[in-house]
Amino acid sequence: MTSPDTATIIPLDNVDPALVETLLDSAFEPGRHKRTAYKVREGTDWLPGLSFAALDGDEMLVGSIQCWPVALNDPGGRAHPMIMVGPVAVLPEHQGQGYGKALMSACMAGIDDRAPLPQVMIGDPEYYGRFWGFTNEYTGAWTLPGPFERRRLLVRAANPVVLPPAGALGPWLR
Repeated sequence: MTSPDTATIIPLDNVDPALVETLLDSAFEPGRHKRTAYKVREGTDWLPGLSFAALDGDEMLVGSIQCWPVALNDPGGRAHPMIMVGPVAVLPEHQGQGYGKALMSACMAGIDDRAPLPQVMIGDPEYYGRFWGFTNEYTGAWTLPGPFERRRLLVRAANPVVLPPAGALGPWLR
């Protein structure tokens, strides 16, 4: 059995986009494009420097992670740029084997500690908090352009004091 220890993590832009779409279709339900996270990043392109693919020992695509430019627009109209992490996708037959964790670690390692933008995601707070420091402590008054579970709206920031207490999360269209 191949494991993340024998996997290869490569930049996602080295993978055929059709293969990535097939992977996402396999990892998530067919209606994935209607999810709120898709609305948050609508009209933007994923960030190549923070988006990766996992290949197993046979060079088969088994997972991917994408990051997106988004912004939290505060009540005063100011856009606070952030990075939206996800989707983290792993083929169903390879889930639970550590590929997602390897992809998340590669992504987090790519963030420049000298001037990091806050990272936001919709995910399990116990898992993403334990391994990478994501929390829902600062997102209680944030809104999204669709339904979501408030406890699953997470943020990770080197200096949380920069986070606006309220705002609407959406695409960052520079």
